[in-house]
Amino acid sequence: MLVLSRKQEETIRIGDDIVIKVIKTGHGTVKIGIVAPSSVRVLRGERVACEKPEPVPCIPPLLTGRVLSDQYPHVA
Repeated sequence: MLVLSRKQEETIRIGDDIVIKVIKTGHGTVKIGIVAPSSVRVLRGERVACEKPEPVPCIPPLLTGRVLSDQYPHVA
């Protein structure tokens, strides 16, 4: 594993087509942006662990009272 330190607005390049940019840092959090070709699948690690053949949310909306968004899970 390669471990890098980056400041806000700095980037990391992977190959020729993928760029990861630090958008914002905060109290124990980092917001990043990823630019990748549409042929490259980009998923959150926690989504990969619970992915099923059909698009089913990991936490049923009935338990949380919220509608989960695959693209923006923090938005209810």
